[in-house]
Amino acid sequence: MPSLVSINTEEACDTLVGLVKRQKKICKKNLIMMESVKQGAILAIQECQEQFKSRRWNCSSIESLDSPGNILNKATRESAFVYAISSAAVAHTVTRACSSGKMEQCGCDRIVHKNASIESTFIWSGCSDNIAFGSAFSQTFVDAKERRRKINGRSLMNLHNNQAGRKAIENHMKIQCKCHGVSGTCEMRTCWRAIRSFREVGEIIKEKFDGATEVRKKNKGTKKLLVPMNPKFKPHTQEDLVYLIVSPDFCEPLPKVGIPGTHGRLCNLTSKAIDGCDLLCCGRGYRTIQRISDERCNCKFNWCCVVKCLTCSVVIHEFYCL
Repeated sequence: MPSLVSINTEEACDTLVGLVKRQKKICKKNLIMMESVKQGAILAIQECQEQFKSRRWNCSSIESLDSPGNILNKATRESAFVYAISSAAVAHTVTRACSSGKMEQCGCDRIVHKNASIESTFIWSGCSDNIAFGSAFSQTFVDAKERRRKINGRSLMNLHNNQAGRKAIENHMKIQCKCHGVSGTCEMRTCWRAIRSFREVGEIIKEKFDGATEVRKKNKGTKKLLVPMNPKFKPHTQEDLVYLIVSPDFCEPLPKVGIPGTHGRLCNLTSKAIDGCDLLCCGRGYRTIQRISDERCNCKFNWCCVVKCLTCSVVIHEFYCL
């Protein structure tokens, strides 16, 4: 995969986290949007790697999506996350570009002004983020590949997770306000709807990853649906992630499918979570490395206005999986 930072906007169609092949008509019709698509691809990769940096699967597979056997080309829980975060990233970057006035095709969301009731100390004003446009473009662009496919369990899974990524933004908008009044009082407020930071969106989708539902395809008349593999589980919602295949444990390296394993990974000795040495190292144990670090210490404030510190040598212990 080429570096997403170095590609031009026309190449962005080919590089959106490996999920979308060239959609010539869409790209040519919306060439000005491709810069936002490119930024969305970069954002999706960065957020995936941030959210999973302490997990057995640390999103490194995303760098080798061209490999046919890559684990992300399987219908796993990890694949579900990548599809959702990619769809959300495109919706997010396009929405931001609309609000900043970078695109002629879209601007602020004015509908909220017409539909919202006016209260005595609160009025809708300002530039509300146009998530409706951002989500619609993401759906058109990201879903295009799946809609060309023959409908099967995998295409239904991908479309569902694409939508779940967009819902993570749409259903978690926040209200931002600005106060007006004499001497800084807040006698009147103007408020607008804004999308959350992509870090917050990533955390929402990561939470859905942890609670993802294993599903299977079911034919209901002429319709094809995804239903929980375990009939005792409640049906998934539009925001939930779904997957068809149980993931491997990611403990040992499997280069052909893009799994690096956890040998040599830094672990947290005191943690009982997945980043702890017991779980991250898959029971193999760990080795300890000791290093010396120079840090500022014994800082004192001298009037006025200087802070003076000493330099202390600190012994740091780090733990790496065997």
